[in-house]
Amino acid sequence: MAILETERLVLRQMTPHDVDYLLGIFSDPVAMRYYPATKDRREAEGWVATNIRRYAEDGVGLWIVELRESGRFIGQCGLTMQEVDGVWEPEVGYLFLRAYWGRGYATEAAAACLDYGFDRRGYARIICLTTPENAPSRRVAARLGMRLEREIERRGLRMCVFALNRSERQATADNNHP
Repeated sequence: MAILETERLVLRQMTPHDVDYLLGIFSDPVAMRYYPATKDRREAEGWVATNIRRYAEDGVGLWIVELRESGRFIGQCGLTMQEVDGVWEPEVGYLFLRAYWGRGYATEAAAACLDYGFDRRGYARIICLTTPENAPSRRVAARLGMRLEREIERRGLRMCVFALNRSERQATADNNHP
């Protein structure tokens, strides 16, 4: 069942049948270079189980991203609750198969997730966490209208905290639609 649809994409909940698709990303050392390590099948199964639990507990999670035209798996994107400096906030996250990088899919999917978070979940603010070295992810956050708020230490990694308030998202949307 589709959670979100965009012009080119469908975002839907993960199921245990998605493990092999996700392994296409998780086993790729280039796609995972800004993560602590690649993931094996057992870890991918745990990832899916965690997201299924998030759907039930938080009402959101990372969703499978498929091309609308073909139904082909291309990545994952969604909203997860993250603790930063003692505060729980929704984070937009995205990770795609390398073959689909550079086509605007991450920005398109993440923009739909921001709209979902603000409009349907009522969030006042959404963050994005990325390492300082992850220039592609930082560019996506910037295209979404997010601003670099600060750098933090999290789980032994230096992380950038990008943020966007609902009012800022509306201003960005208004500016993009004359």
